[in-house]
Amino acid sequence: MKQSIAQVTLIVPDYDEAIGWFTQALGFVIVDDVDLGHHKRWVVVAPQGSGGANLVLAEPGDDQQTARVGDQTGGRVFLFLHTDDFWRDHARMKAHGVHFVEVPRKEPYGWVAVFEDNWGNRWDLLEPTGKRS
Repeated sequence: MKQSIAQVTLIVPDYDEAIGWFTQALGFVIVDDVDLGHHKRWVVVAPQGSGGANLVLAEPGDDQQTARVGDQTGGRVFLFLHTDDFWRDHARMKAHGVHFVEVPRKEPYGWVAVFEDNWGNRWDLLEPTGKRS
């Protein structure tokens, strides 16, 4: 049996705002953007060249979901963005206004720094050990 996680849903306040942030600040690409009617869309973005999971961007459907925008994990790091060049991507992201909550640090598992998306969810930018020293 072979399985993999293909997509993860991220609740965002507005489709177009989220598409803009992910494509500009992080350099992601749009995989799908399909109108489902009734003010709903199927919006999927992914890092360029990714072979991993994609992000499904979803506007909240009720007050409970709205309350989760920017805090899907109670303040913990939610998503891990792997890179083959930490310093290239760190510089690009900073130039596009991405807020890093810490300075980069070298850990046994690689170079890492926590950043927040436009809504406050925490991410790791991570270049795993073995990719580059």
